[in-house]
Amino acid sequence: MFYWFLKWVAIGPLLRVVFRPQTFGGDNVPPEGPAILASNHLSYADWLFMPLTLPRRVTFVAKAEYFTGTGLKGWLQRTFFSGSGQVPIDRTSGDAAAGALASAKRVLGEGGLFGIYPEGTRSHDGRLYRGKTGVARLALETGVPVIPVAVVGTDVVAPPGKKFGSFTRPIVRFGRPLDFSRYEGLENDRYILRSVTDEIMYEIMRLSEQEYVDMYATRAKDLAKEQAKEQAKEQAKEQARARAEEKAAEDSRRQAS
Repeated sequence: MFYWFLKWVAIGPLLRVVFRPQTFGGDNVPPEGPAILASNHLSYADWLFMPLTLPRRVTFVAKAEYFTGTGLKGWLQRTFFSGSGQVPIDRTSGDAAAGALASAKRVLGEGGLFGIYPEGTRSHDGRLYRGKTGVARLALETGVPVIPVAVVGTDVVAPPGKKFGSFTRPIVRFGRPLDFSRYEGLENDRYILRSVTDEIMYEIMRLSEQEYVDMYATRAKDLAKEQAKEQAKEQAKEQARARAEEKAAEDSRRQAS
């Protein structure tokens, strides 16, 4: 009940009035029955706007920390995330992927829609990164269709590292369902898993019109941080060099006078 209260009463109407999200291809999502919604991930606002455009409930996995807090804050956080369609997953555990898969299977087994971000994390620069094969394994083990989804503009509404950016009309595009039944029984073949994942990511790229980078997003973020540190070091060296030159020039002027 809380999910529908948030969607139709508390949060949904406000988001619709303020941001007026646009939807394309919504009829590609079946009115009933299980399906995997595989989306790009530009902002934490993605999980708000994508389900908002559908009449059905969409369930995602969320960090376990959101469900284990104590006190009033922990209770409010736990109530909000569980009520808004999230299921917990411990990402620090070696079995995190297995836990996410089990949660997804439960949702799909009950005939629901399961939302997943194949990149595994938000894009830090707006580009689309290599998908992890968990989405392919889930599709092959359950036999349900995968619907590629592109959410555009949420990185303007809520840019990485900020709670709010600026106003724009987010766009949600749903692609045609992808059927991978031809690979039935091959869910343990890593080449098949990679092929299926790449096909899904290609459709997401086509819908989102993002630049594709054949690298995992987590690796790209690490490289970006390393580059930022190197640039900061070089900038500090340049500033120190400039100060030294200014001091030397000032000393020369004093000696000349």
